[in-house]
Amino acid sequence: MPTTRMKILIADDHPVVREGIKQIIGKAPDMIVGGEALTGQEVLDKVNREKWDVVILDVNMPGKDGFEVLRELRHDRPKLPILILSIYPEEQIGVRILRAGASGFLNKESAPKELLNAIRKIHSGGKFVSPSLAEKLAVEIELRTGGEPHTNLSDREFQVLCFIASGKTISEIGNQLSISEKTVRTYRERLLKKMNLKNDVELTHYALKHRLIESLKE
Repeated sequence: MPTTRMKILIADDHPVVREGIKQIIGKAPDMIVGGEALTGQEVLDKVNREKWDVVILDVNMPGKDGFEVLRELRHDRPKLPILILSIYPEEQIGVRILRAGASGFLNKESAPKELLNAIRKIHSGGKFVSPSLAEKLAVEIELRTGGEPHTNLSDREFQVLCFIASGKTISEIGNQLSISEKTVRTYRERLLKKMNLKNDVELTHYALKHRLIESLKE
């Protein structure tokens, strides 16, 4: 029986998800849930105030999203293991998340089977990725100088692309990301220009063709 247990911070704004994660971790003798965060800023505040062994972070957080929080944590706490747990499929954001500095990526559907292994792996200094995601990373390294147009988008532009393609309105996207409608439109204009697309129809067609929204869930 270990003398000390890993202290884990769960960052997700959905209570059902947090409860599920706590139940899984509660079965492990070597780890404990030391706290929860419902917003991106709350994550940053808790990490600044207390010492954590692992942070489990959702991508879609109110206010500062997971990408922003991840970048700030990587800057302020470069050695802190961070596991991204998301509803998004790995083919959609897995590579992007790892590029941003995450210690591992896990789809929420895989959490019941893989969560404890993922936590132990990143806590020991390793990276946790599925075999298919590891293959995608290898391919990206080979093609780093090229790539599809969407790979050149910023994280926020990429999120807006996926939301538009999944049918969300400008207002809904603004509410989801806690930004103004004007800002959403600015991101939309930028990503259309970067990808040489004319409108939302072409954008949606592109997203479907490249399987960016195939498994998107609410």
